Amino acid sequence: MTTLGIIGAGHIGSNVARAAITAGYDVVISNSRGPETLGDLIAELGEKARAATAEEAATAGNIVLVAVPLKNYRDVPVAPLAGKIVIDANNYYFERDGRIDALDRGETTTSELLQAHLPDSKVVKGFNHIIAATIPTDGTPAGTADRRALATASNHPDAIEFITRFYDELGFDTVNIGSLDESWRVERDRPAYVTRQTRDELVANLAKANRLP
Repeated sequence: MTTLGIIGAGHIGSNVARAAITAGYDVVISNSRGPETLGDLIAELGEKARAATAEEAATAGNIVLVAVPLKNYRDVPVAPLAGKIVIDANNYYFERDGRIDALDRGETTTSELLQAHLPDSKVVKGFNHIIAATIPTDGTPAGTADRRALATASNHPDAIEFITRFYDELGFDTVNIGSLDESWRVERDRPAYVTRQTRDELVANLAKANRLP
């Protein structure tokens, strides 16, 4: 059984946990305040979940989701994530994170920042452009008419292969944008951001995106 480590127990992290457990995954989840503060969430998630430190979640997970405020991405543990697929759900909100000049100038992406911090990991974009509460509720079986689609990007083909399977298990089609340097197309304020869309609609919205909003 695959264990999903989650670093960040906010809206995205907790809702991916709910969906993943429904799909049969074990979950080890952490936040910045310590595992003792996650008692209510673990009680809700049930026996397939446990609370941990970020280091423990990174170590325990076969696959690890990072869903922290972007300003804190450098706090993500590096060594235990070496060689692992790391799903990046981060978004840039300058109001919260402070200004990051390289992002403001369109010189990099949020996922490339995390990949640079985790040079031996396989970062793949995921779950950043969906309203968190709909992650456990909007999924439908493969082949369903108007099935919702989510985008991804990675420099690593095996990471794309995993997230495509994981999205499908949770009830979503996948659109592969390409490498991480194209992941800006699904960042904040672009047409594909937090919009419910089918595969064809997502492809069209990605094509409409401008690098600098």
